[in-house]
Amino acid sequence: MAKRFGFLVLAEHPYGREMLAQLLAAGHVPAFLLEEDSDEAEVEREKFLERMHGFEIAPSFDELLAGRSIRRLRVPHHNGEACRALLAQERPDLIVLGGTRILKPFVIAAARDGCLNAHPGLLPHVRGSASVAWSIHRDLPVGCTCHFIDGTIDTGPIVSRREIPVRRGDSYEKLCWETVRLSGTLMTEAVGAWKGGNLRSTPQEPGGETHRNMPDELVRAVKRKLSEGRYARFAD
Repeated sequence: MAKRFGFLVLAEHPYGREMLAQLLAAGHVPAFLLEEDSDEAEVEREKFLERMHGFEIAPSFDELLAGRSIRRLRVPHHNGEACRALLAQERPDLIVLGGTRILKPFVIAAARDGCLNAHPGLLPHVRGSASVAWSIHRDLPVGCTCHFIDGTIDTGPIVSRREIPVRRGDSYEKLCWETVRLSGTLMTEAVGAWKGGNLRSTPQEPGGETHRNMPDELVRAVKRKLSEGRYARFAD
């Protein structure tokens, strides 16, 4: 029997749209899309659109799913009973996250082969929110990590990790856009390896720091730091 994966995402999240576009282009078709339609989803969607302002956004889920026999399911909350029931009904072998809230253990445990996330930061050094901004602020490399989800934030075993070279003249918005693209690429590679029975992971190294969303004033300071050439890890 062919392996089946489910795709969990906040409604029309640009992060998830890019990831799904890349998965479909590579022939990795989810058995279902399980979309949370909530106030939280709207806030997160607008946050990412602002971070990537001026750069191309992947097509909507309506466009991506047109003509495809992919079940599109909607719930008011991924941690609610409706989601629990749907996951029990669908019984995916793997869950792929395309941008969600922090999930309860029942979601993480719903798939035999685990739950994969692509994080727009290099783990374990930059966990949590606003990873690009915190990386620039702390003079750390910018990049992405594909990893399995465990019970805490961004601490699960790492599947792959890749750095993005930051060049003089790069804007904060460009780097955010590049992490969204790279996250989709790493996830597409991981799903391909999983389908082929070749997916491997390694435990995270100790250490690292978990961040909350960065205050607007500090984000402005990060943008100035980039524009003034004061970031310590430029590739050129």
